[in-house]
Amino acid sequence: MCNLYRMEKAPDAIVALARELGQQVLFPEGVPNAQPRDVRITERAPILRRSADLELVERRWSWPAPTGKPVFNFRGEGRRFPPEERCVILCDGFYEFTAPPETPGVPKAKKKDRWLFTWPGHEWFGIAGIWRSDPKVGEAWTMLTCEPGPDVAPYHNRQVVVLSPADCFAWLQPGGVAADFVGPLPAGSLAVASA
Repeated sequence: MCNLYRMEKAPDAIVALARELGQQVLFPEGVPNAQPRDVRITERAPILRRSADLELVERRWSWPAPTGKPVFNFRGEGRRFPPEERCVILCDGFYEFTAPPETPGVPKAKKKDRWLFTWPGHEWFGIAGIWRSDPKVGEAWTMLTCEPGPDVAPYHNRQVVVLSPADCFAWLQPGGVAADFVGPLPAGSLAVASA
């Protein structure tokens, strides 16, 4: 499951695309921190969501489950997500980790291999998410997951729900059906490199 993603593009690209699509993105709390970086669970990062308008705000990644563990991924299949709960996590890549192959007689390695998935032809893209208000941490978001597509399956048994820039806005539209978005991309959509 995705527990690290890359965000190197400024909100300017999102705002420019919104204008092309005839939409306006507001910054009700000021322009979020768009410093290029890898984003980790429990950190704050920009999300796009719809209140009365489209807005770009900065919120925490994950809320605590009843067990106290962070809810950073959420199964997306077979569920309905009202548009007012939906958000888009803005990124230009996400990571998955695999354990190195085991060698007989050699102790198991503790360090995992890290793989960066990007979407060639897209300067940035989105990951479908939901957000909620939690009494302990305030407003927080999590990423939706689905069965892995052919590009991710060799590395992990689940993957995040990836949205094209245009689908980022469609995911947030009232009346949009969640099931239309929750699924993997076709083979060859994502590029992967050792990171």
